[in-house]
Amino acid sequence: MLNDNFSVLLALLVLIFFSDKLANTRFGKGLGAAIIVIILGAIAANLNLIPSASNSIQLYSVIFHYIAPLSIFYLTLGVNLAKIKKAGLPMLTLFVLGSLGTVVGVFIADLIVQPETVINELAAPIGGMFAGTYTGGSINFNAVALHYQVNESGVLYAGSVAVDNMYTAIWILATLAIPKTLQRIWPGEKIALKTNTKTSDQLDNILSLNSLIILLPLGLAAFALADWVSSVVPAIPSMLVITTIGLILAQIPYFHRLQGSHAIGLFMVLLFLVVIGAYCEIAAVHQLGDIGLTLTLFVGIIIVIHGLIIIGIGKLLVNDWDMIAIASQANIGGGATAMALAENFQRRELIVPAILVGTLGSALGTYLGFMVAGVL
Repeated sequence: MLNDNFSVLLALLVLIFFSDKLANTRFGKGLGAAIIVIILGAIAANLNLIPSASNSIQLYSVIFHYIAPLSIFYLTLGVNLAKIKKAGLPMLTLFVLGSLGTVVGVFIADLIVQPETVINELAAPIGGMFAGTYTGGSINFNAVALHYQVNESGVLYAGSVAVDNMYTAIWILATLAIPKTLQRIWPGEKIALKTNTKTSDQLDNILSLNSLIILLPLGLAAFALADWVSSVVPAIPSMLVITTIGLILAQIPYFHRLQGSHAIGLFMVLLFLVVIGAYCEIAAVHQLGDIGLTLTLFVGIIIVIHGLIIIGIGKLLVNDWDMIAIASQANIGGGATAMALAENFQRRELIVPAILVGTLGSALGTYLGFMVAGVL
């Protein structure tokens, strides 16, 4: 197995290359590069060709910490604020509905699986951890885990992380497929107008040296500024700051016209998603025995109930399958993966709302997590 940063990076780039090629074939067009790259990443990791979550390397941490926020910045440079207004309230409505679906899912899963028979008194904190992480992300997951000292139970904590990683990757694939699949069964309409056309996409994918010389330091400067603001005011997430910076610059014609920002952002999204795939570690869950089986069933039911609620009720409230899938992904995977979905669906007007509700989830997830743990 490859385990040095350079070799693994090369392997990830090869996977991205083949994903792009496969996405242009007759078979691959129905899936898209985003789905294919996650699948290839998962296959490579589970075949021990590249590291997975249990033997993660520094490169993966760098991609999560630097590449994901930078991809948001570059994709935000192409956002037109005028198109966001119409998407804001429906996205927020769906996100709240999805959060409710997660909480209901935890209680139903607890009744069906009764995890306390296997993991004893830590069953309630585990429920709170998943209620938190499927509202706002891993920050909430760890906040609840640390408070109830679940992290001190090595096997249980490692199993929870492995199951979380597995279902996060699976749900990304599901939400990528939902709009196209359900549109045939129960047709919906796009609420907000698309902001890009084929011609503008082709122009934006042309990356000139002059643009690159400006875009690279611009992105690094935005990241550094966002990191500094968050260190000075911890209550403000850096993801929100870097989004705001990109959004402000996008309204300035000089920066908005820079060609190639979309291409850079899309490449970074694929690099982020291939690592998400690598984190889908099936063997790690299998090795946990009864704990792994209990957690797999428990979390699986949470995800299913969340999906049924946000899809069923969400369709009645907001008749836009893309938006439903993106809001659900903001719950389960967070703002970065929700943004990746918006980009994959070519719905640039939904990029900022996706990031914003993901940030809202980070703020609310810990509260919901502790509430659920307390009630259970």
